[in-house]
Amino acid sequence: MPAHRIRTVLIDDSAFMRKVISDIINSDESIELVGVATNGQQGAAMAVALKADVVITDMVMPDYDGLYVISSIMESSPRPIILLSSLEKTDSRIFDALKYGAFEFIDKPADMEQVRVGDYRLLDLIKEASRIDCTLLKAKQLARANSHVHSFGKTLNYEIIVIGASTGGPGAVEIIINNLPKNLEIPVVIVQHMPTRFLETFTERLNENSPLPVQLARKGEMVKGGMIYIAPGEVNTRIEKNHLTHAPMFTFTSKKYDEFNYPSVDCLFESVADTYGKHSIGVILTGMGKDGTMGLMKIKEKGGYTIAQDEESSVVFGMPKAAAERGAVKQVVSLKQIPGFIVSCL
Repeated sequence: MPAHRIRTVLIDDSAFMRKVISDIINSDESIELVGVATNGQQGAAMAVALKADVVITDMVMPDYDGLYVISSIMESSPRPIILLSSLEKTDSRIFDALKYGAFEFIDKPADMEQVRVGDYRLLDLIKEASRIDCTLLKAKQLARANSHVHSFGKTLNYEIIVIGASTGGPGAVEIIINNLPKNLEIPVVIVQHMPTRFLETFTERLNENSPLPVQLARKGEMVKGGMIYIAPGEVNTRIEKNHLTHAPMFTFTSKKYDEFNYPSVDCLFESVADTYGKHSIGVILTGMGKDGTMGLMKIKEKGGYTIAQDEESSVVFGMPKAAAERGAVKQVVSLKQIPGFIVSCL
């Protein structure tokens, strides 16, 4: 974090939202709101001129929108940008914004009660954004799909790969699944912290470029090899054995976990440890907080293999660091090496 107060610039064309977000920012003495702009062109110039540590911008504005802000700032003077979004779930521009270098996006507060009870994480995002290496954001780019096949043995060491990610995760997830071999015979199940309405669009975008089919997990569906599944966001996802066939299938639960919910990494990982035991690979990627630590530990205790993304390639090292410090990680691997490392384990 900078030694001084975190200098922020806010960009939003709504006077009401400018007041709401300004009040949130001004409630924290460690953060200073140094500028407020009403459009992307004005705001991008202001962010550079005022040497903002973090930029908070509306995604949808007339003429000069959030995408303009990102492309302008990341081209001329890179710094972390947090997006305020009210986009519909079918609008994929939020993922373009992440690809072009945005740090993270957050829904605009639904109501003031959400802010009053502390259930709005903008301040935490600002503080985390102020610590990051902007070269990681500037280097984001769409990963190429792997069109190659891999020569697997007749019997694989593992039967499932599970991945958990949060802040910085969409790009990291894309890199990993786009570089898995197209003849992978075991399932991959992914928990990505993201507002529920965007997970369907995220899944569709991944499916367009992945060498393997990608779909949302559905309740009661059998877990099939060669598929990539994304956990939905309105529930927590588990994998359990069907009572009749004993085949692994997806189940959903409203049970809440300490670190994060809907979707919870811990929930999925713990169920996979119980269902697959030593035949599971758990991977924890970039993200704020500690979700996944306890689940990854359980996979390790059951004899499965556990992997964490390294600090250098993580946009936010929180989740991998927490898992490593807890002793839940067998191997720390850089992002670009994770796909090949997973394949080598099989």
